[in-house]
Amino acid sequence: MKKTARLLLTVAFLSTAAGVLAQQKDATGCTDHPLLTRMPNSWIHHCTQKEFDAHAFLVGPAKKTEQVEGRVWQISYYPQATAKEKPSELQILRNYENAIKGLGGTLVYAEKSRETLRLNQGGKEFWIEVGAEFTGKYGLKIVQREAMTQSVVADAAAFSNDLRSTGHAAVYGIYFDSGKSDLKPESKQAIAEIATLLQGDPALKLYVVGHTDSVGGLESNVKLSQARAAAVVQALVQTHGIAASRLLPFGDGPTAPVASNDTDEGRAKNRRVELVKQ
Repeated sequence: MKKTARLLLTVAFLSTAAGVLAQQKDATGCTDHPLLTRMPNSWIHHCTQKEFDAHAFLVGPAKKTEQVEGRVWQISYYPQATAKEKPSELQILRNYENAIKGLGGTLVYAEKSRETLRLNQGGKEFWIEVGAEFTGKYGLKIVQREAMTQSVVADAAAFSNDLRSTGHAAVYGIYFDSGKSDLKPESKQAIAEIATLLQGDPALKLYVVGHTDSVGGLESNVKLSQARAAAVVQALVQTHGIAASRLLPFGDGPTAPVASNDTDEGRAKNRRVELVKQ
């Protein structure tokens, strides 16, 4: 009887041990990034994905970094407990470096356990950080560089306050395709707030001023900003019944930036419409 009990306990122990050594499954909701596969015999311990955020990528010695904004993925990989050998830090880094170079990308900077890589793929710019440990664990931080889609639009009251205090009000939330002057549908909320401002003060007259970033020639940008300002005026007149005599479109092109044109985020701030009191 005792011998049978010991046998049963041994079987139970071996079954438990086998369960512990079973292949680990990826964390719920986690998958590889579409650009890159994983090292063999590894699984995703945790992951995050954000529609818009930023990460400071190492780009030179003395901890020199470049902050990149856009869609962000973070994926953390662990080696399977059943793996006979764990990959070295160098093996992990070289694998991802070669993969990115194979797609036409470049190595930006490398140190002992971390590399920064950059890739242009399908018209999109990707920055990738690979961080590896001697244990075989490693992580990827990937940013698809892009400007943020503005979700919050100032209201008529805020425009009125700005006009009273500074004589002008910047309007974000008015969108155009690159190089074009046709208003995109998501501009409706911002246009409606301008109309509310004008309806609440029948004596108010405005210059509607278009601004661009510095990409492209001066002459073409001035023409583009003028056309965009005219499109805003047209929407206010035709859709909201504002008298055309109260509005005058003007194109300022890239000559009045509010941020540096050396970064994507700065250029996004410079592409705007402003209301100026006549």
